[in-house]
Amino acid sequence: MITGLALVAGCGGGDTRNTNAAATSTAPGAPPDHGSAGQLEQVYEQVVKAVLPSVVQIDTDSGLGSGVIYDNRGDIVTNAHVVAGSNRITVTTATGKKALPATLVGQYAPDDLAVVRVNGASLKPARFGDSSRLTVGEMVLAMGNPLGLSGSVTNGIISALGRTVSSPREGAFPGATIAGAVQTSAPINPGNSGGALVTLDNAVIGIPALAASDPQIGGAAAGIGFAIPSNTVKLIADQLIKSGRVTNSGRAALGVTIRNVADMSGNVVGVGVTAVTRGGPADKAGIRPNDIIVSVNGARTSTTSELSDVLAGLKPGQTAQVVLQHPNGGKSTVTVTLGQLPG
Repeated sequence: MITGLALVAGCGGGDTRNTNAAATSTAPGAPPDHGSAGQLEQVYEQVVKAVLPSVVQIDTDSGLGSGVIYDNRGDIVTNAHVVAGSNRITVTTATGKKALPATLVGQYAPDDLAVVRVNGASLKPARFGDSSRLTVGEMVLAMGNPLGLSGSVTNGIISALGRTVSSPREGAFPGATIAGAVQTSAPINPGNSGGALVTLDNAVIGIPALAASDPQIGGAAAGIGFAIPSNTVKLIADQLIKSGRVTNSGRAALGVTIRNVADMSGNVVGVGVTAVTRGGPADKAGIRPNDIIVSVNGARTSTTSELSDVLAGLKPGQTAQVVLQHPNGGKSTVTVTLGQLPG
C-alpha cells in the first residue's frame, strides 16, 4: 500500500485526479547487453517502430486518453476511467489522421480496465507479455498521448513490482484499487492512461494508469508512475471481449456493503458495515450490519480505502482474521473464507 503520496490518473486532456495510495518481456531478467549508446538507440528505435502503431489516442466527450490494440478484430484495451460515462468515443491511430468511431465492449472498474471496439478498420495488435517474469531494473518505454501529444514515447526502468495503488471516485468512475501494480520511472502524464508500457523485446507488459504527485509542492513527483500488469489486463480483457462482463476477477471479497464512519467532529474513525450479502463470506462468518471492521489479518482498516487495499493483496478462497467492533461496544474476531469480487 502506498502512503505519503498522492496519485494522479494519467488520462484525459489536462484532467488530473488526486488519489490516495496497489507487462512484460517474454524472457526473464534484464534485457541483453546492447553495447554502445548507439546500439541502445537502435534498439529503442526498433521497439518504437514495432509497437507504436498499436497505440491509439482515445477521445471522449469528457477528455482524452490512450489505448492499445488488443487483437485483429478491432478490440482496444484502455483504462475504465478514460471512457467512464462517455456517450461518444473515437479512436485515432498513431499514424492515422481520421478519428474512427468506437463502441464500448465492457469495463471493469475495480481494475480500471475497459475494452472499446472499432469496426471495419485494419488495426495492428500489440503483443502482450508475461508480467510475472518482470525484474526490477528492466528497461521500458511508455507510449501514449500525454497532454494530447499523440504518439509520444518516454523511457525508464521497472522501479518496483507488486505495488497496491488506489484512485478515488470521480464522476462516473467509482475509483479502483490496483493490485500488483508495476512501478516505473518512465514519465507518465495526463493522457498516458490506457497506453503501453513496453519492454525492449516489443512486449506490452503494462497499461499505465496513475502517476504520483507530491502533495507538499502540489506538483508531479518525477519518475513515479504505475501500470496495470499485463497478466491482469489479459485476464480481464479476454472476459470483456467474450461476454461484456467479468465473471472471474481473481480478486478477494468479503461480501459486504461498507461506508466510512465518522465521529462527531467529522473525522473518519472506521469502516462500517451497512449491508451483508446473504449467504456470502461475511454472512457465514457472522458479520452483521452496523458492525465496524477494525482490521484484517492484523492490518488496520480505518477507512474503506484501507480495507480495499488489504483485500487487494488477498485471493478468493483464502481465510482472513477480521476484528470487529459491535454496536454494543464489544469486540470479536471472526475467520472469513474470502469470496470473489463480482463483475
